[in-house]
Order: sequence, then structure tokens, then C-alpha cells
Amino acid sequence: MNSSYAIPAVALVVVATVLVGAFGLRISRTTSDFYVASRTVGPRLNAAAISGEYLSAASFLGIAGLVLVQGPDMLWYPVGYTAGYLVLLLFVAAPLRRSGAYTLPDFAEARLASPGVRRLAGAFVVGVGWLYLLPQLQGAGLTLTVLSGAPDRLGGVIVAVVVTAIVAAGGMRSITFVQAFQFWLKLTALLVPALFLVLAWQGDGAPGRPFEEPATFREQRSVRVDDALTLKLDEPLTVTVDGTVDGRARDGARVALPAGTHRIEAGTRLTFAADTPVPAAGRGADDALSPSRAESRTERPLYATYGLILATFLGTMGLPHVVVRFYTSPHGVAARRTTVAVLGLIGAFYLLPPLYGALGRLYAPELTLTGDADAAVLLLPDRVIGGVGGDLLGALVAGGAFAAFLSTASGLTMAVAGVLTQDVLPSRAVPHFRLGTLLAMAVPLAASALVGGLPVADAVGLAFAVSASSFCPLLVLGIWWRRLTPPGAAAGMLVGGGSALLAVAATMGGFPGGGGARHALLAWPALWSVPLGFLTMVLVSLATPGRVPPGTAAILARFHLPEELRAEELRAEEPRTEDPRTGDGRTDDGRTDRGPTVGAHTDGRRTDDVRVTDGPRKETTR
Repeated sequence: MNSSYAIPAVALVVVATVLVGAFGLRISRTTSDFYVASRTVGPRLNAAAISGEYLSAASFLGIAGLVLVQGPDMLWYPVGYTAGYLVLLLFVAAPLRRSGAYTLPDFAEARLASPGVRRLAGAFVVGVGWLYLLPQLQGAGLTLTVLSGAPDRLGGVIVAVVVTAIVAAGGMRSITFVQAFQFWLKLTALLVPALFLVLAWQGDGAPGRPFEEPATFREQRSVRVDDALTLKLDEPLTVTVDGTVDGRARDGARVALPAGTHRIEAGTRLTFAADTPVPAAGRGADDALSPSRAESRTERPLYATYGLILATFLGTMGLPHVVVRFYTSPHGVAARRTTVAVLGLIGAFYLLPPLYGALGRLYAPELTLTGDADAAVLLLPDRVIGGVGGDLLGALVAGGAFAAFLSTASGLTMAVAGVLTQDVLPSRAVPHFRLGTLLAMAVPLAASALVGGLPVADAVGLAFAVSASSFCPLLVLGIWWRRLTPPGAAAGMLVGGGSALLAVAATMGGFPGGGGARHALLAWPALWSVPLGFLTMVLVSLATPGRVPPGTAAILARFHLPEELRAEELRAEEPRTEDPRTGDGRTDDGRTDRGPTVGAHTDGRRTDDVRVTDGPRKETTR
């Protein structure tokens, strides 16, 4: 790829992001502005912002890479990512907004009246947020390396600096505008090149079949192996080798490799003839000791598929950067409308990454061997179209990729910083929020230098599994089951989410050795950890019936009753006399009653830093 076009495109996206964020900073004044944009974000803007932050590195780069390597089975990823919002719409969106909370820990405490459950929920928010931030930083490093050959950590550092500045300066107000802008940029960055790629593919003399199994080199292709790997051959393969294979040095010789596993050392160049199937590749000092999620998917395809479906369907509702955006809606109806709009926006977007993966199987199959499958989206314009046109389209894709990293990292940093500020730091004031922002980004940035590179979609899939195992039971039972108790909620999150988190850590660390069923169970934990979380939460709650919080019925009524109905009931219960001059109802304390005030709870509690008075509304910072 010609970096003379791509690097300015990335720089332009970064500058535009800062400018849009500065616009949000101009209207951020109160603590509520920083946390939930004072709950004034309408459905259209909020849907674009949610879509912008949800479509992460996994969506922009990772899905295409998985489709390239493993074929059409990976289409479950975009299906699951989209369907998760349908589950969220049906069970969670409106009640969650009516809870009046700022964060998931706020919801846990409001529902269960337990500071302990709140702290536990906060710990899981931080853990899931940091786990989700890692692939964003890794994807940014990969993109900048492909574009310019820069060190793979530089891209992550750039994203971390820009995101920290935007979130710390303007909070939710700023990132709402940033994420909405970046969604449309990402959609354009994939859609426009995709049109040209499809036209070029159809104009090819032998377009081939994108999903043929296995992927095949359409022409003679030389592949340089930068990191040692193993090739797994089901059939004998003849290949030209310039380097070391199976411990023997070769100097441009044609080598017949028998079926089985073969060790390819770093720096070796392999030249494959046209129509040669792309062999399966594994990485690590001994692939048998460090099996990948892809290998477990091959060995246990049905189990892996159901584990993926369950994690993506149920994990969306517990993602901290997604949930916090519903608190910015004015009311429950707006939250539902926002979710419906999100379904349409991300459904349209997810038609595009699989197309890039399918074309990558035709035009860049060697990425399977080099370990750079996530770069397929970036490289295809140059491979398929070439020339200045390919460079310009590649620059557009590169700008969209950086927008993906920035928007998702902004939402995650905002969610984690909110929890750190409210539950860890000594004050909820804006200066401490900015300190929380620094902490929220510093830990995953340091970890990204230590953790090896799982494919970004796989890494995000692990975060979904932890979210589905911890927050999905808490939200579903907390909203729909009145017998949930604080001990039950805490036990369910610890058992379900904790076991999934341990499985994720084992998978990222390459344990257990030898692959097989044990590795599949750890690589795809949602299929057992989600039911375990629900079952534990229910059984412990039934065993502690005396711990059901008082006032649970009233709390659930607030979750489920429309705001207008609650306001009418409260007005009906409040004695009032009629003012003969105006006809307005007056309560016994003399206040005029003209219906509920926007931004205030109908039970009279202060919310959103707005105190309802007889005069104009006054905003006060904490």
C-alpha cells in the first residue's frame, strides 16, 4: 500500500476527531454532561453514536480476517453482533433507561440496595472494558504497521493519546458527536471501496468462487514467513523453499513435503504454484502446546458455533460502553427507538466485512500464512484495483479503520472512567473524572505491549463471553424477577463471570496444552458459563428469601411503567386545589403542577444535576 496517501488520510481522521470532540467540549458544563450528556440525546443521534462505538476493530478488520482464514462459518460473528441488539431491545433497553442510573454498578445498587454488589459489578465493568480495549489498540498498531512499517505499538499509543484527550476534556457530550461522525465515516470507508472491488472482481476473466474450500492460490505467489510457524498438510505439497523447513536449510529448491506437520522457521520464503490449496498454519514454539481458537473451532465445530452464538447474542446487553449510552436517552421510549435504529444501521454495515473476507480468499490468501489476516481489508484495494485508484481507496479504508479504533476506544474509556470515578476515586467531580480517564486507558495500553496478538475478532469474542456470563444474568433477572437477592446476584456474577474470565485468561495464555475438548471448553466458555451464572443466581436467591430488598415491587414498577403513567399516578395521589384564575392544579404546598418536568424523576428525587424548583431549572456541578 502507498503510504503517501494512507498516512495523510489517518492524520485527517485524527484531526477531524479532535475538532468534533472540541465542539462537544464547548457545551459540556455539568457533571451530568460528562457522564450521560444530561440525558438529552435523541434516538437518531444516539443510534449513530452507539453504532459508531459498537463497530470496533473486530467489526472493521477482524470479521473479514476470520472469513478469509476459516470461510463462511465465521458469518455467525456479524449475525450474533447484530442479533444481540434484538435481545437488548426486547428485555433490557427501556427498563434500563427508566432505572435512572449512570452506570451498570448504579443499576445494581438501585435494584438491590447493596454497595457490595455495586462494587462487584464495577470490577466486572472495568475488567470487560479493559479486555475489550486491548484489540482496539492492537488493531491500531497493525493498521499503522501495514501502512508505514512503523512499530506495531505506535498506532495504539496514538489512539490512546487522542481518546484520553477527548474523553477527559468533554466526556459524554464530546464522544457522542465523535462517535456519530465516525459511524458514517466507517460506513463510507467500507462501502465505497467495496463497490469498486466487486466491479473489479466481476470484470476479472476468472473470478473464481470466494468460499471454495480450502482457499487456493489463483496464481504463483511467494510468501515470506516473518515468524516461525507450522504447516499442517492433509495431502503432500510441492513448494519452492528459500530458508529452513523441518530443521534443514534450503536454497531455492523444490521440496516435496509429505502429509503431516512441518516446521517453517522465521525468514523463510515459500513459493506456491498456481491452483495450490493454502495450507493450514499454526503459530508458537510448538503448535500442539499453544492451540488456537481456530483449531478448537475446527476440532469441535458445533460446540464452537453454539458458544459463539450464545456469547454474541447475550453479551451485547452487558457491554459497558453500549449500556452507558442508553442512559443518555431522554426516556424509555427513546431508548427503544434508539435500539431499533441501531439494528438497521449495524445490520447494513455488517453486510460489508464478510464481502472483504470472501474477496481476500481470492486475492490475498497468503495472509493466512503470514498471520496478517486482519489486514485483508487494508490490502485488498491495492491487490484488486492497483494504481492510484487502489491507493486512494486504500487510504479511505485506512481512515475508516482508525475511526473504528478511536470511536470504540472512546466509549470503553468513558464507561471505565465513569466507574473508576464513582467507585474508586474520592470524588465524582470533573477533575477526578479526568484522572479516571487516564487510569482507564493506561492499564490496557501497558497490557497491549505484553499480550500476544489473538485475532482481533477472537479477542473481542472473549470479552463478549465474560459480559454474557456476568451482566446478562444480573440485568435479565434484576429487571424481570422480583425474588433476586444481593447474595444471589453476587454469587452469580462471581461464578458465571469469574469462571468465564479465568477461561479467557487461560486461552490467552495458551493453556491447557494439547488442544482437544479441554481447550475447546476454555476457548468458548459462554456455553457453560452463562447457564452457570443464571443457575447460581437463581439458586442462591431462592436460598436467601429474607434478603429480598424492601421496596422491590416499587422499583420494578419504575423499571416497567412508562414515565407518563408514573407521573399521572403520582399526581393523582397528591392532594391539590384548583387555582380559579388559571385552572392549574396546585398541590397543598402551593407549587403549580403542570406535569412532569423533563430531566427529573417523578418520585421527586434529584437527577442529572438538575433540581426542580418553582422557578427556572438550575444546573449545578458537584
